Amino acid sequence: MNLPFDGAITGFFETHAPDAVRETIRNADKKKILAPSYPHAERMKSKVYEPQMEALQIELVKMQAWANDTGARIACVFEGRDAAGKGGTIQRFTENLNPRSARVVALSKPTETESSEWYFQRYIRHLPSGGDLALFDRSWYNRGVVEHVFGFCTPAQRAHFFDQVNPFEQMLINDGIYVFKFWLNVCRAEQLQRFLARERDPLKQWKLSNIDVKGLQKWDAYTDAIRETLTLTHSQHAPWTIVRSDDKRRARLNAIRTVLHGLDYTNKDPQAIGAIDKDICGGPDIWDA
Repeated sequence: MNLPFDGAITGFFETHAPDAVRETIRNADKKKILAPSYPHAERMKSKVYEPQMEALQIELVKMQAWANDTGARIACVFEGRDAAGKGGTIQRFTENLNPRSARVVALSKPTETESSEWYFQRYIRHLPSGGDLALFDRSWYNRGVVEHVFGFCTPAQRAHFFDQVNPFEQMLINDGIYVFKFWLNVCRAEQLQRFLARERDPLKQWKLSNIDVKGLQKWDAYTDAIRETLTLTHSQHAPWTIVRSDDKRRARLNAIRTVLHGLDYTNKDPQAIGAIDKDICGGPDIWDA
């Protein structure tokens, strides 16, 4: 099999991964890995997960109908470690919604023109209009983490971003936009195992990028950048919700619950939504480096 990037992910696993990470993956034998600090001993079973997800899907449809009727504008920002499950979580939000008013925003690197604009300008173009739900698969927070780790911005540009991002989000909220910010986190062994699975799966190889491959050796740099970003941008008006996503099923359920509990939509059924697992989905205090 021809592996993307000449098998660089397998090469990293075999020669550069920390010994503890390599041993954990080998002992897991392709089973899902939960960090030692993860608050549940086992991954959620599908027979428990599926009826809960079905109930949440019904509530999401009701929420979208309310947004369409009232003109509510909802923006959900999804950030996190590579392979933390952002795309899969977004898919569970949108799979039963009307795509006319539920949009996924996944921007590529800025063009030459966009690079000359105000940093937030290209994201503003994709903010939700009345009745819309916009889900950002990565966002303006690229500057706080990825661009910083790879040297795509200067320290002065990053400092300027931090000066502006909290007021920027305050303006969105003052204008009536509901803003939800999610940071998905995954342990290092599970992240690498997911990358190895993608490398070998022809249907998922497209998810890998050169940034993913190079980022494998930058775990500590990412950790420092994430910690600083969460500290500087966790605000009262736009708080971060950390989602521990070693178990994708629990992550998806609790991210959806966070949005549904945060909106007062018509015919809302709190019992169907269920309680948020605060050990899985909470403030920056549950972030695990």
